[in-house]
Amino acid sequence: MVATPTLQLERELLDSGIPVVIGVDEVGRGALAGPVVVGACAVSLSSGDFPEGLRDSKLLSPTRRGKLYPQVHEWAAVCLGSAMPDEIDQFGISYALGLAGKRALAKLFERGIDVGASHVILDGKYDWLTPLLASPLPITALIKADESCGSVAAASVIAKVDRDAHMVQLATDFPQYHWDSNKGYGSASHIDAIREHGATEHHRRSWLSL
Repeated sequence: MVATPTLQLERELLDSGIPVVIGVDEVGRGALAGPVVVGACAVSLSSGDFPEGLRDSKLLSPTRRGKLYPQVHEWAAVCLGSAMPDEIDQFGISYALGLAGKRALAKLFERGIDVGASHVILDGKYDWLTPLLASPLPITALIKADESCGSVAAASVIAKVDRDAHMVQLATDFPQYHWDSNKGYGSASHIDAIREHGATEHHRRSWLSL
């Protein structure tokens, strides 16, 4: 059965007096090339129901994600932050995730979202965001939050669509790595291409042991 997210947790937090809940999810953590991208989706008591058919991005086809992308932007305030391969190489993936998440929250703040008064729902078991925040926020780290929480599912869709588009664009300059299809992950054709052509500035060089 396909998991269907709800806004139950978000509304419980909002009903407790928290003015804004921010769902956060990442895309690209395990790739060999390209950035890690973190999406942040802010909802409040004035937010209506999320777009019909919204799911964790991994459960949606590219066509369906593309259709949901503008609907999510219309529904809620959504921003992205990225950390590039050289930052991942220099600081490690956990730090890079936190850096990307901090950048996404900063963009929400610039849009007028009261990030300092928010509660964050973070997909996953571990809180990689708090170590990068100058002022810690209340954070609920929840396994498969992208499947159960609408705000996190929305963040996952936006992050996935944007990162995929970025990798497709990079593939026009580096077609030998097949990033248009593998999106920077370690497919057999991608690994073979690294062995044949070497790594680019878009690869996480510290991850390569070929």
